Amino acid sequence: MILKNLNKNFLVNLFLVLSIFLFDRISKIYVIHLDKKFFGSEIFSSKFLNINLIWNKGIAFGLLSFNQETFYNFLTILISFIILIILFLILRTKGIEKYTLLMILGGALGNLYDRILYKAVPDFIDFHIGNLHWFIFNVSDIFITFGVIGMIILELIGKNKKNDN
Repeated sequence: MILKNLNKNFLVNLFLVLSIFLFDRISKIYVIHLDKKFFGSEIFSSKFLNINLIWNKGIAFGLLSFNQETFYNFLTILISFIILIILFLILRTKGIEKYTLLMILGGALGNLYDRILYKAVPDFIDFHIGNLHWFIFNVSDIFITFGVIGMIILELIGKNKKNDN
């Protein structure tokens, strides 16, 4: 009975979010395993990319990282609230905008899961040019970033269409 009420779009959306979540989980579990196997040393190193596990207690890219548990818990509750807002927005949007929000949701759920399970988010992708390093991030961060960039582009295109009229 319940399955009859689910439409095709819901299943596609659910598949996208779960795929992002699972891809993120598998990558993090694998890197955590390799970190234990190599006793915390650098897992992979090349001219432009290092794989090195760090535990991020802040938000995106290690921003607002604090040791204070009260602030950490507040931040986790705030992120949960934002995820609920994203869910509400997904229900109200259509087309490409919905898919950008679904990417953000999949990534946010992956990082929220880690915040609850580990009390930190495992980050491990380190792009660099020489000694100039970008923030260390994970697969969830990639999808969140692409989703946000997509939302910005859609907003800019929408503003241009309104100005043309």
